Amino acid sequence: MQLKGINHLALATGNMDGTIVFWRDLVGLRLIAGLGKPGYRQYFFELGPMNMLLFFEWEGVEPLPEKDHGVPVHGPFAFDHLALEVESKDDLWTMYDRLCASDFWVSEVLDHGFILSIYSFDPNNIPIEFSWSNPEVDLRNNPRMLDQNPCAQALLGPDPVKEQLTPVTRPTPDKEKIVYPGEGSQFINKKNKW
Repeated sequence: MQLKGINHLALATGNMDGTIVFWRDLVGLRLIAGLGKPGYRQYFFELGPMNMLLFFEWEGVEPLPEKDHGVPVHGPFAFDHLALEVESKDDLWTMYDRLCASDFWVSEVLDHGFILSIYSFDPNNIPIEFSWSNPEVDLRNNPRMLDQNPCAQALLGPDPVKEQLTPVTRPTPDKEKIVYPGEGSQFINKKNKW
């Protein structure tokens, strides 16, 4: 099995119009699909050749309380920030200028060694980082572990350790591979509003 990337990241909003203006118009992601019925919307933005951002719109959803990127918290917590990569250093400055011109808070440009980054928030207070990768420090082709006290699993290296997995003793037979219709199956035959 080989993963190809993130198909989509699902987020929520109470304001789809503001979300569209930010992600489609300001950030520049194509709005490629939408589903909806009373009290519910589901819109997809193209993030890359295989990746999408999805926003659910549900009545009563409010923007997140503002939380700065990477600042530790206590209690239940699962999501810190969304980091998106831009093609060039000039693209990073273009995004900086767009955010400033649209009156969104944006940090100064920070040099993290392997990336240059700016930080902001979308209209839902989702923390966002826009980054440009330094080609001189390619962590994908040259992984580095600099933690002074890495956890035990990290010490086993960057590649999957298949010996740790429970072996599959009964693969699902073809006759049991049943697929049920889910939300979005209407993309196949439904009339397009565009």
